[in-house]
Amino acid sequence: MHDMTYILFDIGGTNMRVTVTRDGTSFGEPEIVPTPKDFDNGTDTLISIIGKLTKGEPITAIGGGIAGPLDRYRTKLVNSPHLHGWVGKPIKEILEQRLSAPVHIENDTAIVGLGEATAGAGRGREIVAYITVSTGVGGVRIVRERVDVSASGFEPGHQIIDAGGGLLLSNEPPFPGVTLEEYISGSSVERRYGKKPYMITEADFWDRMARLLAYGLNNTIVHWSPDIVVIGGSMMKKIGIPVDRVRAHLRGILHIYPELPDIVKAELGDVGGLYGALHHIRTKEEERMAGQKSS
Repeated sequence: MHDMTYILFDIGGTNMRVTVTRDGTSFGEPEIVPTPKDFDNGTDTLISIIGKLTKGEPITAIGGGIAGPLDRYRTKLVNSPHLHGWVGKPIKEILEQRLSAPVHIENDTAIVGLGEATAGAGRGREIVAYITVSTGVGGVRIVRERVDVSASGFEPGHQIIDAGGGLLLSNEPPFPGVTLEEYISGSSVERRYGKKPYMITEADFWDRMARLLAYGLNNTIVHWSPDIVVIGGSMMKKIGIPVDRVRAHLRGILHIYPELPDIVKAELGDVGGLYGALHHIRTKEEERMAGQKSS
């Protein structure tokens, strides 16, 4: 891998991170800015940062994750809770036109999961389930260091875990939660309890969250059959859902397999998406070059 300039990005609902690699293996400290909610402003901001990073040198390829499910061909967002103004816009086409380089985009959670599967807690495993418990709940299935094929992406946070509201305890505030995300996401907890999750320090509360997450992981594991489950996100921090309690609850409910897959915390933190973007670009560019040689 010589004479290359890969631009890596992670466009989240709150911030975008952008960096560059010239050796295909390491990257510099990312530029971090708030993600503009307006699409034109967002693409202008991204292109401005890229110009600063490259100083006009030719770009080999660009890639990364964007917050929300994408269309089958990974050219535009079809929905996005935090980036409404970006939905339906031809992101791939516009970036390729303005930057004169191939662009490879994927869902942001999928790209973070790919990072964890190739450079983080899941490296060396064939089938990795990555789950993020943050403002929302998302996830991805990674098979042999590739985001698994899907028609519309993976949304394990939207699985129904409580059709009748029976999981609510009598002292919990009522809310119309039926999905995993509606029970354990940071935004849902804040809405129900009127404070930021990190301000809740009662061990019993976090044990209940661990039990609810275990119900969701039970469903994800029986559908995806992974070697390892990697869990990241802001709800998994020091004040947050304890992974050992998730494992304990899961042992109590998941009996169809002789043993559980490993359940571990993510390792890469805020740069997981950039590691994933690097791997994604490399594999997509290898596929593209192989296609050119064979045609």
